[in-house]
Amino acid sequence: MPQIELTPAQRREHRADAHHLAPVVMIGGDGLTEAVVKEVDAALNAHGLIKVRVHGDDRDARQAMLEQLCDSLSAAPIQHIGKLLVLWRPLPAKEKTLDEDRKPGPRDVKVLKFGRPGQKPEVKQLRVLGNQRLTAGGQVKRAKPKQKSVKKRQAD
Repeated sequence: MPQIELTPAQRREHRADAHHLAPVVMIGGDGLTEAVVKEVDAALNAHGLIKVRVHGDDRDARQAMLEQLCDSLSAAPIQHIGKLLVLWRPLPAKEKTLDEDRKPGPRDVKVLKFGRPGQKPEVKQLRVLGNQRLTAGGQVKRAKPKQKSVKKRQAD
């Protein structure tokens, strides 16, 4: 998998976003093992932009690790400063699961309250929960269960 190519402006933006991040993966004396690559992949899937700390003094070895990680995980190298490596990969799209038993969630509703003629109506923003309804007068009330007809109630 080839690494992602970024423009200098994109790289600068990601570098600024990574400034406050703490390293999430640390590479020890064993170097770049399969477990480390798997952990970096999991961190990229979770966060998208990560810092990796390498506990080694050889700058060329750290640069080689950065290139190898970017090639194998199809990520973009953002920065190599000191013993820190910054990597970025776009977050994968999350699948939405449909839960048929789920009740309706809250919704925001604008209500107009009219005052005297010639004045602007007052606009109120209300949050109506799933078990509530909005009356014609603009009040929020608890939803009533749907009434069954007398014949249907007798049949049950």
